[in-house]
Amino acid sequence: MGAESVPRREVVTGRPRTDRARLPPPRAAAPPGGRAAAPGDDAPVRSLMRRQLRAALTTTALLAASLGPLPVLLRLVPGGARHDVPPAVWLLLGVAPYPVLLCAGAWYVRRAERNEGDVTGR
Repeated sequence: MGAESVPRREVVTGRPRTDRARLPPPRAAAPPGGRAAAPGDDAPVRSLMRRQLRAALTTTALLAASLGPLPVLLRLVPGGARHDVPPAVWLLLGVAPYPVLLCAGAWYVRRAERNEGDVTGR
């Protein structure tokens, strides 16, 4: 019995170079609105970025204003400083923040989508 021929191993890191010569050059993608942006026409993008930043800062401020006083409220609960934690503290910690977080998140997502829709014309 003779030794079987073993195929030569190759390391593949990408397309063969011969395929690249036959491919057409890549085209620039058109913006979602369908109209081509002029070369210095970045005002809509800056406006969108400002509006998104304003929405993010507003959401952060609302969350800080609503959940920030939570440690003070926990300190005011009778027995909150001791190690035996009353059920009211667990309700404040386990239940109260979640509706606030869900409402703030839902508002932010709606606001961000509306901002993008205003810029793209959708």
